[in-house]
Amino acid sequence: MIMPMRLRVDDHSPIPIRRQLTEQLKHVIEAGGVPRDQPLPSIRELAGFLGINPNTVARVIEDLKRSGYVKARRGSGVFVAPDLPARPAPHLRAAFLKDVVVRAAALGMTADDVAVGALSLVGERPAAVQGVVEILLVECGPSELNFFARELEGHLPVRVDQVRLDDLATAVRRKKPPARWAAAVTSFFHLPQVDRLLAGTGVPVLALLAGVHLETLHRLAQLPPGTRVGVVSAEPETAHNLEHSIANAGLPNIVLVGSCPAEGAALGRLVRRVEVIVCSTPLAERVRQLVGSAAEVIIDDRALDKRAIEMLAAVLVRHDGDGEPAVALPTGRHPSARASRRSRSRRSAGASSGA
Repeated sequence: MIMPMRLRVDDHSPIPIRRQLTEQLKHVIEAGGVPRDQPLPSIRELAGFLGINPNTVARVIEDLKRSGYVKARRGSGVFVAPDLPARPAPHLRAAFLKDVVVRAAALGMTADDVAVGALSLVGERPAAVQGVVEILLVECGPSELNFFARELEGHLPVRVDQVRLDDLATAVRRKKPPARWAAAVTSFFHLPQVDRLLAGTGVPVLALLAGVHLETLHRLAQLPPGTRVGVVSAEPETAHNLEHSIANAGLPNIVLVGSCPAEGAALGRLVRRVEVIVCSTPLAERVRQLVGSAAEVIIDDRALDKRAIEMLAAVLVRHDGDGEPAVALPTGRHPSARASRRSRSRRSAGASSGA
C-alpha cells in the first residue's frame, strides 16, 4: 500500500488542494510507489492522514479514474491501472521543474508565483475558476467602476458586480448570501469602510486600486519648492481621494491647492490658482485647453498592474474544484487588507506600487 507520509498538501498555496493531491498521486504511481497488486488507501484513510475533507479526496480519486491512472474493483478498492497514460518520464519532469524553480528564485519569485504565472501563461483556468466567478468591485463613481471592471474581466475569468461605495450597505443586505462573492476589490482609500461593511460575510477584501502612482509622486517630487498643484478627476470624490493620496506622500516641495471635478466653474477657478494639474488621460485635453501654457499637466491614470492581478488570482484559486474554500479564508478583515493599511501608514501613498 502507498505510504501516505510521501504525500503532503499545502493549504497556504494558491494551487487547490485537489490539484496538489492529484498531481502527487500521479507522480507516486508513475514512480512505482503503489504495487499493482495492492489498492490505494481508502478515502477515509487519506483524508484522515492529510487532514483534509474526504469529499476532496473522493474528487481526486475520480480525477485519477478519468485520466486513466486508477481503476475501481467492486468490493476490493481502487487499484493502479494496468497501462498508465503516456507522459514525460518523472525524472525528466522533476529536473525541468527544479530548473524552473531555481531560476525563478534567482529572480525573487516564490513557488506560488511560478504556479500562478504558469497557469496564466498557458491560459489554463484553475479548478476554482473553471466557471465564471463573481467578485465585488467597490468604488465611488461609475466611470471608475466601469474602467476597473473591464480591467478585471479582461485578465481573469470573473464577472464583476459593480457597487458604488454609498450603495454597499444596501447591496450586502440584498445579496443572499453575501458569500456568493468570491472576493471584494476596492481602493486603499476605501478599504476601512468596505472592510467594516463586509465584516462577518466571509468575503475576503483586497485593496488593489491605488490612489496615485509612484511615477506621479516621483514627478511631483522633482518640482521646484513651493509649486502649487491641483487635482482634477471625473468624479468629485475621486478627485478628493487622489488629492488625499498625494498629501499623504508628504512631499515638502509642493503646495496642494485643492481638487475638483472636470466640469463646472470650480475647474476654471482651480486652474487659475495652480502651476501644475494632475489628471487622467481622458481629461488631459480639456485641461490643457483651459490652462494653455500657464500650467503643466501631469497624467496619472489609475490602472491595475500585473502584481495586483496575481494577488486576486491567488485568492480565487484557493478553492477546490467545486468552488469551496481549500483553506479557511478570513472573514471580515483580510490579512492582506491589514498589511495594506500598515503599508499605507508607513509609506503614505506607496500603495500605488501595488496597483
